[in-house]
Amino acid sequence: MMLHIPGVLTSAQVADMRLALDQAEWIDGRATVGSQGAQVKRNRQLPEQSPVALEQGRRVLQALQAHATFFRAALPARYMPPLFNRYAGDDQEGYGLHVDGSLRGVPNSPVWLRTDVSSTLFLSDPDEYEGGELIVEDTYGAHEVKLPAGDLILYASTSLHRVAPVTCGERVCSFFWTQSLIRDNGQRAMLYEMDLAIDSLRQRHGECRETLALTAQYHNLLRMWSEP
Repeated sequence: MMLHIPGVLTSAQVADMRLALDQAEWIDGRATVGSQGAQVKRNRQLPEQSPVALEQGRRVLQALQAHATFFRAALPARYMPPLFNRYAGDDQEGYGLHVDGSLRGVPNSPVWLRTDVSSTLFLSDPDEYEGGELIVEDTYGAHEVKLPAGDLILYASTSLHRVAPVTCGERVCSFFWTQSLIRDNGQRAMLYEMDLAIDSLRQRHGECRETLALTAQYHNLLRMWSEP
């Protein structure tokens, strides 16, 4: 499942975040990936323990709390702290085809997180750079994504994906992983569609025995499939 979630950040929030990021110290993005990723990754990234990254990451997660669509789609159990990257057109930076690692250690914690859902929050508008599309591959083909600043794309972490080289300007994004209460992407997508359908029926017919029955089945499936 891929889902575009618009307006996670307002234009004012994006501007404030970009100002803080522009004043931070960036490092080679290859320092934060394994040997496979380092072969195809060319970008810059804020260090995971950067005070700027930690503070702006908290702002990203706080903003997500106001978006019921994200909760419905991801059904989050826990998050990795959001990270930040930038791709410069001067150096034709991009990230070749890869898959995200299945497990990541949570910084300053003994906890490991299973990466079920990947999210990219765009912090540059499409007219600020050329190239730089996020390209996600699944059984239906390759899907190109280039969203307005403040919008987020959510997709299964099992997907092969890449970032096309930026040929002009600069692409700035935040990205992070979520461990879902529902491990299986198909089950998670089914619950999301069922939740939307229940809401639609409730808006058309009000609360009735049928919507109550479907809501009960939704929660029974969530109870059956969910993991702590």
